[in-house]
Amino acid sequence: MKTWKIVLISIAAGIISSFAGYKFFSKKLEREIVLNEKIPAQFAQYRPQNTIAGLPDFTYAAEMAVPAVVHIKTAAIERQEFSDDFLFPFYDFFNLTPKFFKEYPIVGSGSGVIITKDGYILTNNHVVNNAQKIIVTLNDKREYKAKVVGTDPNTDLALLKIDATDLPYLPFGNSNELKVGHWVLAVGNPYNLTSTVTAGIVSAKARNINILKSASAIESFIQTDAAVNPGNSGGALVNLNGELVGIITAIASTNGAFTGYSFAIPSNLARKVAQDLMEFGVVQRAYFGASIVEVNAEIAKKFGLDVTQGVYIQEVFPEGSAYDAGIDAGDVIVKVDSLDITNTSQFLEIIAEKRPSDKIQVTIKRGNHLLTKTVTLKNRTGQTSFIQKNQFTSSTLLGATFEPASSEELRKLRLDHGIKIVKLKDGILKRIGIKEGFIITKVNGNDVYSLEDLEKAFSNSGNIFIEGAYPNGMRAYYGFNL
Repeated sequence: MKTWKIVLISIAAGIISSFAGYKFFSKKLEREIVLNEKIPAQFAQYRPQNTIAGLPDFTYAAEMAVPAVVHIKTAAIERQEFSDDFLFPFYDFFNLTPKFFKEYPIVGSGSGVIITKDGYILTNNHVVNNAQKIIVTLNDKREYKAKVVGTDPNTDLALLKIDATDLPYLPFGNSNELKVGHWVLAVGNPYNLTSTVTAGIVSAKARNINILKSASAIESFIQTDAAVNPGNSGGALVNLNGELVGIITAIASTNGAFTGYSFAIPSNLARKVAQDLMEFGVVQRAYFGASIVEVNAEIAKKFGLDVTQGVYIQEVFPEGSAYDAGIDAGDVIVKVDSLDITNTSQFLEIIAEKRPSDKIQVTIKRGNHLLTKTVTLKNRTGQTSFIQKNQFTSSTLLGATFEPASSEELRKLRLDHGIKIVKLKDGILKRIGIKEGFIITKVNGNDVYSLEDLEKAFSNSGNIFIEGAYPNGMRAYYGFNL
């Protein structure tokens, strides 16, 4: 039997290594990011036709989407550390660290979707991650340099901006209204071919395929059989009304090419992330405040449940959103607002579409009783307020308190620098398994001598690699996404 693997599209063939509360939104943002209640003026002349001779008609949706999908080309420098084999045996003895590096130019490509007429573009984070230069080519062949407004590796989304006006753009549709069996179009630039349109149906919803290697990753993909290939990353998934219902992200493949399954980030989640990045430069993430597990036959039997779907509450965190609402360990979430909950991916997607201070109605099953609780969502620091970009310090972001390691601690470990984790609370570091007392010596290959170095290291989103040592001398390495 063939072994299936999930392949990030831009990694599969976009990189060549021959040589990177809604109520508080401004009126401007509400006007520019359109949840498509009506057809935008530039498309008013078109009228969708459902069928031609009894077959689906995709022409309207294609004419809406093609002008708003762009080609993205990136350039980056990959810096790799290596050691001199002759001196290698002496590194540990003299407590030396090799400082040899080689740099390799990297070229990548992908797709993006124009979502406002003044040049905001949604794409995947993995398309532009670590890029030093980003060139956007429009469907009419015009080229622009793009800047990164913000990124969210936890959803694999990035927001770009080009200096242009009166651009064709795609209005957002409601991805919650998508049903399995609905026709959709995938629009992008596979293999650097411009403006390619393929059709398929929605095969499944709320898929978790475990490609975002982050403790806080949110995966609730729309699965479709529309043909998607390397270079489609960041492109548009469109319904027959010409509305953006997803951002194409990944394929399931044995060889890196399309073999029947592709996955897209739901538009409701993408829209929320885009609005947050526009207004704050960071995503305003809401937290439910509980440890959860998906209900299945095994979980139902283990905990004596009389339901076989929903979300089981394993632990409620003190002073979190769920705790304040009176939700207990052992409860089963069966509905949020008007949506029935069948799995954890769906539940996490709903929470990810909210902001701190938003209220949701959660229906739980407690024993033989159905109860409805009003939950006021909080941010990662346990508050209902929004966090500005300059407030994302290492302590709030990672859930830790730091201090410089003492000279005695450094001497025992034969180190000359490092920052010690003094206390951990719920956060990224605790979830990836780091323990209190760990001394961080490097982040992404850069030495950490001070708290300022640590703040600088975590100031940018992306892949994070931490090196360091525990008081017992054990060296450890951790990786995650911000």
